[in-house]
Amino acid sequence: MLIDKGLTEGDVVSIKLISGEEIIARFESESSIEVKISKPLCVTLGPQGLGMIPWVFLGEKDTVPVKKEHVMVMMLSKKEASDQYVQGTTGIALR
Repeated sequence: MLIDKGLTEGDVVSIKLISGEEIIARFESESSIEVKISKPLCVTLGPQGLGMIPWVFLGEKDTVPVKKEHVMVMMLSKKEASDQYVQGTTGIALR
């Protein structure tokens, strides 16, 4: 039997919103009404395949609250996506 341990601060998560957007971000915390994420990137399709662009281009803060009523699903990101996200947001390449 698998035990769901939930998410930990700093986990890289993929979030599908009810609008259809898919976001990859660092999980910060959650309450009964919202999820706090940091450095969110929107997953987009480009000429070379999937890419990531800023979700909020002109925002002043890195941490963003997202109301749970707008979230369809949230889960840990695949390792390949997580590694690409970390490299894109920190400049550190993971193997």
